Amino acid sequence: MDDQAHALAHAQGIPHDHGRDHEHGHCHDHNHPHIHSPEETRTVVNRLNRAIGHLESVRNMVQDGRDCAEVLTQLSAVRSALNRTALLILQSHMEHCMVEAVRQGDMEAVADLSKAIALYVK
Repeated sequence: MDDQAHALAHAQGIPHDHGRDHEHGHCHDHNHPHIHSPEETRTVVNRLNRAIGHLESVRNMVQDGRDCAEVLTQLSAVRSALNRTALLILQSHMEHCMVEAVRQGDMEAVADLSKAIALYVK
């Protein structure tokens, strides 16, 4: 499964196998559902698509020899868009998935989220 399909599977709550090479070496078979509304999924996917398009534009700027300050400014905008998307995902995850996980006593889900946040802010 390529990275884009993997991200989409996560965004849509589609069960999938991470295989042996998954970067944090554990499964995500929690006892709670990991389902997001179609609207939430669409919002996240749309934001990611815009960020991808913006990043492709930045790549073109580099290939065209544009001013480094302009490129850095645009990269800052891409990073900001990704951070806002990550916050949206985190808020949704906390409001839905984590509430249910805690309700069911799934403390592994809490640990997984803590690890994911630590990796994100690294």
